[in-house]
Amino acid sequence: MHTIISERTAASPSRPMRHLRHLRRWLGVSLLCVAASASAADDLQARIAQALQGTTTPAMGVLVIRDGKIAEQAVSGVRRNDEKVAASTGDAWMIGSTGKPITVAMIARLVEQGVLKWDAPLSTMLPELAAQMQPAYRNVTLVQLLSHRAGLPENLTDGAALDAFFTDTRALPIQREAYIKAALSEAPAHPPGTEFAYSNSGFLIAAVIAERATGKDVETLIQREVFQPLKMTGAGFGPTTAGQPLGHRGGKPVTRAPQKADDGVPPIYTAAGNLHMRLQDLALFAIDQLAGSHGKGTLLTPASYTLMQSAQPGSPSGLDWGVQPSIAGRQGPVLVHGGSDGNWLAWVVLFPAQNSGVIAIANAAEDMGADTSTMGVLGGLFAELSPSAASAAK
Repeated sequence: MHTIISERTAASPSRPMRHLRHLRRWLGVSLLCVAASASAADDLQARIAQALQGTTTPAMGVLVIRDGKIAEQAVSGVRRNDEKVAASTGDAWMIGSTGKPITVAMIARLVEQGVLKWDAPLSTMLPELAAQMQPAYRNVTLVQLLSHRAGLPENLTDGAALDAFFTDTRALPIQREAYIKAALSEAPAHPPGTEFAYSNSGFLIAAVIAERATGKDVETLIQREVFQPLKMTGAGFGPTTAGQPLGHRGGKPVTRAPQKADDGVPPIYTAAGNLHMRLQDLALFAIDQLAGSHGKGTLLTPASYTLMQSAQPGSPSGLDWGVQPSIAGRQGPVLVHGGSDGNWLAWVVLFPAQNSGVIAIANAAEDMGADTSTMGVLGGLFAELSPSAASAAK
């Protein structure tokens, strides 16, 4: 993914994401520990069941893309750990920050339509806020916001102000306006344009820019510009609905909406990662991104795919893919994103040159071993989806 994976720690779900160097080490260990036994499993469901052993993760779903098509998908486990209803391939899962590339695609569509401009400065996109925002932010662009190079902190640094949005009853666009006013008044974490610094706030600012330019809320825009064209009919916003898998934390299913940052993310975080969908819905987006890397995507222009999938200068991140030359010893280029709100864990890893990839989602996070279980499955599958990086170096 990015060289910062959007995976929040279980102890502090809204805090910074893990650096990809850690992910590479983690996956390397996974390959050594589980690839041999995983490859001996009869099918994907058996691999998942095996990877869940030794953890308290209730369920995991995995979908494999080969030759630009869904090759196999399977689910193992239960929707919630206090009941015995099995999760199924038709179920919806929360994907966390793995939804950020979907937001980028929506923005890209608006740029292609002439509604927005990649290089317009914030002072012109948000003119009424120009005087009160930190001067350093006035020349920040959409490209910088969506590649985590705007210098913004990850979230509002005022914890009480952030927590207030969990119980705010105002319309979501009004709440987002309030959020970005606060975010733009806070001091930059780094000078804009100088380095990568993962930021949910940047995506919320981009969302407000889109809302102001179109007069539509970001939920409507994502539905109109991404879900509908790609026929992602099982995709939606916020928590999963009744009868679907629940996220888990501390060994228990999460049955109520989050009340503070330690519980998850607030409803206003749609653009930063508050989507649910089936494995196959996310696969439709991933397959289009793979097709786009070969000049055959249907959602965007070739230039937009290239921008999304190319690392920015001095950065490991595109918009909003982490871009890396290899992963766990397998040939790249590799596009990666991961996400968690502390109750779920999701990964998308794509190998454009091989037109392949894998999606793995669990209805728990680190504190219940979802990191170990998802890495176990991914480690074995990577070896099948891309050749060894060592062979390319010869």
